[in-house]
Amino acid sequence: MADMVQRIAKKLYQGDIEAVGELVQDALDAGMAPGEVLKDALLAGMDEVGRDFKEGVLFVPEVLFAARAMHAGMDLLRPLLADSEIASSGKCVLGTVKGDLHDIGKNLVTMMLEGGGFEAIDLGIDLEPGTFVDAVREHKPDVVGMSALLTTTMLQMKATIEALEEAGLRDSVKIMIGGAPVTAAFAVQIGADAYAPDAATAVEMARELMA
Repeated sequence: MADMVQRIAKKLYQGDIEAVGELVQDALDAGMAPGEVLKDALLAGMDEVGRDFKEGVLFVPEVLFAARAMHAGMDLLRPLLADSEIASSGKCVLGTVKGDLHDIGKNLVTMMLEGGGFEAIDLGIDLEPGTFVDAVREHKPDVVGMSALLTTTMLQMKATIEALEEAGLRDSVKIMIGGAPVTAAFAVQIGADAYAPDAATAVEMARELMA
């Protein structure tokens, strides 16, 4: 079974969507527990992808293919997994703030969080502060992630935090921000809990915020 796990993780790393699906099915047919396939093969493979992406060994296209391969495996596992086996690392809602239509970075963070075992809910782009407030009320996430790719939209992050404070929800969530013009100093300035410069770090920061 150890060899099967390594093969799945390797094909996931390579972004081989078809092979991951076939190997996950082979593992299940051989009697491997769905939870074991998830933890030891898919999640372990995505952790390696995240590490190498952060170190510059892999780039965005490779990560996207790996994430799609992860989803191919999850499509087979999800119906077989008991709720207790889907040990979610936490729940995150993510979105790009008002006035900003960029979504590539946000989409990558969403995929990486899912690959890291989080339940990640993508709210979309150009989001009013009230949309984040409504999402927190509805989904009760552990982490709110906000993205901005323009210096002119960065202040919408502050407006969103203020909206959460006014709604009495700020203390119920951790807030993580990111995007090309965003900095750790800006995160402190607006009262966010964490800053992530890239998708792999976003997974690490989300885990730290959950600890």
